[in-house]
Amino acid sequence: MRRIAIINQKGGVGKTTTAVNLASALAELGQRVMLIDLDPQAHASLHLGLHLTAEDCSIYHALTGTARLAQARQSVGERLAVVPSHLDLAAAEMELAGEVGREIILRELLQQDTDEFDIVILDCPPSLGVLTLNALTTAGEVLLPMQAHFLSLHGFSKLLKTVELVARRLNPVLTLSGVVFCMYEGHTRLAQEVIADVHTFFEAERRKGTTWCDAVNFETRIRRNIRLAEAPSHGQSIFQYAPQSHGAEDYRNLALEVLEQQTMLPDESNLESAATNTMESVVQPHPL
Repeated sequence: MRRIAIINQKGGVGKTTTAVNLASALAELGQRVMLIDLDPQAHASLHLGLHLTAEDCSIYHALTGTARLAQARQSVGERLAVVPSHLDLAAAEMELAGEVGREIILRELLQQDTDEFDIVILDCPPSLGVLTLNALTTAGEVLLPMQAHFLSLHGFSKLLKTVELVARRLNPVLTLSGVVFCMYEGHTRLAQEVIADVHTFFEAERRKGTTWCDAVNFETRIRRNIRLAEAPSHGQSIFQYAPQSHGAEDYRNLALEVLEQQTMLPDESNLESAATNTMESVVQPHPL
């Protein structure tokens, strides 16, 4: 089972749009997909038409130990299920602050889950806290959506350091699988320069043994498309709302690239070993 964390500490770069529509595209291609919304803003949940109240079961209840993932999970399509979020999730940061092993709660929940999925997509909040750490210790790979802008390039290096730190101290199987450029405007020189800079960086890092040494610039660019912006207001993925749009075409192509990567997680024994190392690190926690 592949576990892919969609992460960027900079907001407004297409992170949730990518999480929702990539998950939907993979399900359309025959994969059994579970999308876990780890953002207290619950935008991924709202995007797919799930409007939760405080009484409804969500990822908050699973992380705080009052429910199983299966109790929170909702089916939104033939092969797509969502573990939705709620604003209450913001309180989990403080509630879990004193918990031993708080960084691996989600990984343990997935290990206990009996339902079978081919791919798990983790939509992370735009910050580095307990929720994002849970995603990074659970995932086998990170997919980074970003805009082809200078400030995004600046944040890119900081995010790589975060992924490397988590891989070294909490999850040795974690890798960066690639970068996907969103809200792409190919006619600008800046976009071409930023993409070239990222490509050059990855090529220089080949075979160096870093967490991003096999990362790629995905060939698919998610073009700026008004239909992608409209779809969440209708509670639908782009494939339900505008299946013939450029946005739908781009996310289908991205899903095909992701499947072609065949970047599978290590076997369960390696994950258990990683969990043991994580528990040892919690005794004397390292500042991230």
